[in-house]
Amino acid sequence: MPAPRPRPGKIVCVGRNYREHAKELGNEVPKEPLIFLKPPSSVIREGEAIVLPAASKQVEYEGEIGVVVGRTLTGVSEADAAKAIKSIVAVNDVTARDLQKTDSQWTRAKGFDTFLPLGEESSKLPDLDSLIVVTRVNGVERQRGKSSEMVFSIPSLLAYISRIMTLEPGDLVATGTPSGVGLLAPGDVVEVEIPGVSRVSNPVQENR
Repeated sequence: MPAPRPRPGKIVCVGRNYREHAKELGNEVPKEPLIFLKPPSSVIREGEAIVLPAASKQVEYEGEIGVVVGRTLTGVSEADAAKAIKSIVAVNDVTARDLQKTDSQWTRAKGFDTFLPLGEESSKLPDLDSLIVVTRVNGVERQRGKSSEMVFSIPSLLAYISRIMTLEPGDLVATGTPSGVGLLAPGDVVEVEIPGVSRVSNPVQENR
């Protein structure tokens, strides 16, 4: 059996970084990046199942562009942050939306095991301003967003986070989801793709 791939040391996620997604959930666009953490134990890979927890009745997909950090970043400029990116990966920030609404913070809603499918890292770093993220459920497109539509650009996010916490090699930053989030049900297959860069596809099953 092959050795398991290493998980990110930490996973920093950005909320409401697309205006239309903030709008569809009835939220304002934040004046500064809205960040939260997901535990490394939530990571799964291609083909592994997203397990719907018994505690939630409203688990949703959130396709995102993920950024893997290549070197230590502490209080850096946007230009230096951009140079420190190791790779881009497809991310599914699976969320228990009902728990997100009832809890005063998002750790439970975002932190269940299997709630962070990650794609393969790209071997070539693409243009950060021309990335596209697409989410499909059972082959039907549900989300499509462009990095150029982000409220806060990828370099600005990395620089901002580095002024709060040191980003270390292997850390992952998930940059927010576009509009079109929706429910997952047992038997679904959800795919997040950054065309030409990375993709991840996962079946969905009930907690057994």
